[in-house]
Amino acid sequence: MQASLVSSPVDSAPFDALASTYDEVFTRTAVGRAQRAVVQEEMDRFFLPGQRILEINCGTGVDAIHLAQRGVSVVACDESAEMIRVARRQAQEAGVQNLTEFVVLKTENIFMLGKTYQFDGLLSNFGGLNCTVDILALVPDLATFLKPGAKAMICVFSSFCAWETFWFIIRGKPVKAFRRRRASTTATLPGRTSLQVYRQSLGGLKKAFAPYFRLYRSKGVGIAVPPSYLNNLAFRFPRGFDWAQGIDRKLSDWPVFRDVADHTLAVFERTEICPQ
Repeated sequence: MQASLVSSPVDSAPFDALASTYDEVFTRTAVGRAQRAVVQEEMDRFFLPGQRILEINCGTGVDAIHLAQRGVSVVACDESAEMIRVARRQAQEAGVQNLTEFVVLKTENIFMLGKTYQFDGLLSNFGGLNCTVDILALVPDLATFLKPGAKAMICVFSSFCAWETFWFIIRGKPVKAFRRRRASTTATLPGRTSLQVYRQSLGGLKKAFAPYFRLYRSKGVGIAVPPSYLNNLAFRFPRGFDWAQGIDRKLSDWPVFRDVADHTLAVFERTEICPQ
């Protein structure tokens, strides 16, 4: 893919300091691999070779590269210049640079891509939209880029996680146990950078994405598999972790169970309604 987009000028982004270690501390961990496998299984179902996909909050480009290796072209955006730098390098190493285009662009400025772009699908994985304060304002911009019938896959931190609640309650930390009940929390990143994390329920996403999208399906990501900060449990109890992955494969689509997972994966379908 020819590089035709101009990266927008941005200040140092909160996730710049994480770029060099993100794959080590999440992507390549047992929990990271297990949770991403659930999402990529859905990606492979809906995003097909020959299609062109828009990815927002792309991070180090792991999902864009996965799609490109299957013959899907991807325009992937992230506000972190360092994340984009790592993504471009890894795409080059994987030999898929002709099918990937990485752009430094804040999600809220996605309109800067230009209306000439039309995509067959949209991806936002692992909490990217939890960092967006006003999804209602963003959705019409996203809708302008997607063809009717296109699927939008949105994976966010859930508003309730059974694992997290149980883990912190037994350690006498009720504030952390129920922190997802708050509308937003402050997260501290390396370099003492902080940002607001906004909780998104499935019902809230449905309202935000209507009327330009309808909910097609949803599933839980990380039901028996714990959150990433408990990755050490996978090493201490490998058989139990294998069992947890099996449980997740069986229960991820079930009501109630999918509502208590670490992440919620919602697949929306673009309607015929056009933004004004």
